[in-house]
Amino acid sequence: MSPEKSFASLSLQRVIELRWTLRDIQTDRLSLTPASDADLSVLTELGLVEMQDGVPVVTPAGLAVVE
Repeated sequence: MSPEKSFASLSLQRVIELRWTLRDIQTDRLSLTPASDADLSVLTELGLVEMQDGVPVVTPAGLAVVE
C-alpha cells in the first residue's frame, strides 16, 4: 500500500503532524522538536522512516511524500 493511501485513513490533523515530523527528521531538527514515539512508530510502519544506529532517517518513500 502506498503511503498516500495509508494516510487516507488518518485525520487531516494527523497527516499534517506526520508530514511535519518527516520534515523535522529530514532537516535534522529533532534536537529542537523531538519526534514522539507514536509518530516514529506510524512512519516506520508506513515505510517512510527507518532507524539507522538509533537515529530516524527518511526513506526514499518518505522523501516522495514530503516533496
